[in-house]
Amino acid sequence: MKYINADILPEDLLREVQKYVQGGMVYIPIPEQSRKKWGETSGGRTLLKQRNDEIRTCFSAGASIHQLSDQFCLSCDSIKKIVYSKK
Repeated sequence: MKYINADILPEDLLREVQKYVQGGMVYIPIPEQSRKKWGETSGGRTLLKQRNDEIRTCFSAGASIHQLSDQFCLSCDSIKKIVYSKK
């Protein structure tokens, strides 16, 4: 989080904010529509989708839940959720 001086605000708005906070720090969140979903920036979302697609492919080719559990280091319940869920 980057610190920005309140001098960038219009005078009227600054006076209004000062009614509630004087000399303190105020966090202003990013608008909801501008927020990125989990893993979009780091690529984690894409990696998990690829892994899950690979698990589904292996299961369709005949691999058992237990084999996939060992191969991907996930619990059997997690493998079942991935395999039996809708994409």
